Amino acid sequence: MTDKDEAESSGRRRGIQSIEIGMRIVDALAASEGPLPLSTIAQITDMAAPQVHRYLHSLITAGTARQDPATGYYDLGPGVLRIGLAALARTDAFRIVDRVVESYVETSGQTVQIAALGPTGPTIVRIYQGRPALLTTLQVGVVLPLTASATGRVFLAFAPPAETAAAIANEGGNGMDRATLDDLRASIRRDGRSVETGSVIPGLRATAFPIFDLQGRAILVATVLGLADSWNEQIARDVEHLGVLCTQISAELGWLEERHRPALGEG
Repeated sequence: MTDKDEAESSGRRRGIQSIEIGMRIVDALAASEGPLPLSTIAQITDMAAPQVHRYLHSLITAGTARQDPATGYYDLGPGVLRIGLAALARTDAFRIVDRVVESYVETSGQTVQIAALGPTGPTIVRIYQGRPALLTTLQVGVVLPLTASATGRVFLAFAPPAETAAAIANEGGNGMDRATLDDLRASIRRDGRSVETGSVIPGLRATAFPIFDLQGRAILVATVLGLADSWNEQIARDVEHLGVLCTQISAELGWLEERHRPALGEG
């Protein structure tokens, strides 16, 4: 390699690194609840303030950041909004879920159902059969109990109350008073999942995880189904992995864990 080639290669590496550093700053702004001072951005990105300031100047020029003239604080710029809206318009939740969950089922052999919150309650919209196939009465279109099923309880905990009020009323709260329902919500929000055994089908163990949208709402719930007497350490690891994948799906849908997780954990 000639000196010229080495210089060009070094320049490309610096250019790529500059993009990565710039995106760290953009990510810090995106994860915040509002505009940030320079010192806070430097702390979050673990960079020197003068270096952050130089990058912010370039980001402002590119339209991906802006500075409030009154406070001097920095925030996302209009260019990021355009990019975000374009990405959002191309996002299909079910396409993402199909891709991720089909791969998970192929690898793990577990059976997974996906439910959405319909007008009459949590409704099964996808079933991915594992190995061996789990033959039950749970089929696409079946409406699950909101307060008694693992799937329903995740919606109860994470969906807006206005979207679950009718189903709660129809079920009579499953014999639970408001305080008990609030405690149940808080417990599931804290754990990030709901686990039920035999509540819908005797002998069936279900572990349900939320899938969030851009606004932090649970728009879908993914539930691993299996026979309770077949539970073992490998299945436990597979179940935990589905929880990780649900977080990744949520991120693809625009959910920011740094922004929404603390509020969800409050119950």
